[in-house]
Amino acid sequence: MRPYLSHYKDLARLGLPIVIGQLGIIFVSFADTFMVARHGTNDLAAASFVNNMFNLAIIFATGFSYGLTPIIGKLFGRGRLHDAGAVLKNALVANGSMALLLVAAMYVLYLNIANLGQPAELLGIMRPYYIVLLLSIPFILLFNAFKQFADGITDTRTSMWVLLAGNVLNIVGNYMLIFGKCGMPELGLLGAGISTLASRMAMLAIMLVVIFRTKRYSVYARGFLSGAVNKTKQKELYRLGLPIAAQMGMETASFSLATIMVGWLGAKALAAHQIMCTVGQLGFMVYYGMAAAVAVKVSNYNGAGDTVNIRRSASAGFHLILVMAALTSLLIFALRGSLALPFTDDAAVVLLVSQLAVPFVLYQFGDGMQCNYANALRGIADVKPMMLYAFIAYFVVSLPAGYLFGFLLGMGLPGVWLSFPFGLTSAGVLFALRFRHTLKKRMPAPLAHER
Repeated sequence: MRPYLSHYKDLARLGLPIVIGQLGIIFVSFADTFMVARHGTNDLAAASFVNNMFNLAIIFATGFSYGLTPIIGKLFGRGRLHDAGAVLKNALVANGSMALLLVAAMYVLYLNIANLGQPAELLGIMRPYYIVLLLSIPFILLFNAFKQFADGITDTRTSMWVLLAGNVLNIVGNYMLIFGKCGMPELGLLGAGISTLASRMAMLAIMLVVIFRTKRYSVYARGFLSGAVNKTKQKELYRLGLPIAAQMGMETASFSLATIMVGWLGAKALAAHQIMCTVGQLGFMVYYGMAAAVAVKVSNYNGAGDTVNIRRSASAGFHLILVMAALTSLLIFALRGSLALPFTDDAAVVLLVSQLAVPFVLYQFGDGMQCNYANALRGIADVKPMMLYAFIAYFVVSLPAGYLFGFLLGMGLPGVWLSFPFGLTSAGVLFALRFRHTLKKRMPAPLAHER
């Protein structure tokens, strides 16, 4: 235990601001779902489908941005601050290019939204909401570049405060535009989309001010302004970012494709699915917040060539995430009968949500493991194998299991959700084994079996 104490402290110092920022996102998601649900069940069902489609793009975008962390973390660990600023310029170019590609891909999906088997009565609500969220994608990617840069230099508090400010703006905007308050028109689900777009634009604007107008970031700003956009840096960002994006994208794609299957079960199943996905973000966001701190510390130790502390930091992160997973599971299971009540009074939806608590608890361990070790691999820049492991876990294991349990065995919505523990645990085990294998090759023989 003693060798890990300093790592627990360092990870808590870095990770808690990220976790708080992530909890703010969860709170906004809760508020969004609550207010949209109060406007109507059809609004909630439409939001469920569209949000799950965009979750794929947003997670892919976030994953691509995560390729910046090992580069910045390594440079920071070596004291090369000016060079870190130059890399940021290249990251903005790379993220901007990726934004254009994602907008194009999501627009093609928009053109085919009527062919995905969703309830016809929801299409008129889905389409305008979809377009507004589409416009927000470039702002997400540009903000993420700044956020990952700040996290990579261990300044996780700045991102926390910016995220919280954006969340407050989003919630206030939701209230005004969904229900038509303070002289604003009543726009329902479309109002939620406009508020989301405005908050993402505001967060990017704040980060621009922080990076280029504060003393702490002056050395990085000088590096940014004098640095050149070059093919070598761009290739490195794509080399690291695309595998991470693919890994995270495949995980989210499995949930998005599961949502399509849920849509075959009707609007009430979609509404229950959306509520539980919102609740489920509690675990994922918290785990990934702490795991992001693991990636930062591991990348710093990687820059210093300290293999022993790379392993200890990853193990300490997993210990902390296990505690979080246990607490999350106990909370959700204890409240399973009332989880849906803040969102809806539809008895059928309330019952369906309560039934999803068991598969939810079952996948927390695997979710925590895959979050931790995916980020540990990110920290040592060993990201390419994650694509294959994610494909196996989510497309070979999880999706077929969802169809088997949900439809062939007639278990319905709980059956679709029962597939998630299989997929996430498979991913976690594969990532952990890869991380230990990679470090074993680097470590001196006497320490190769350290636990």
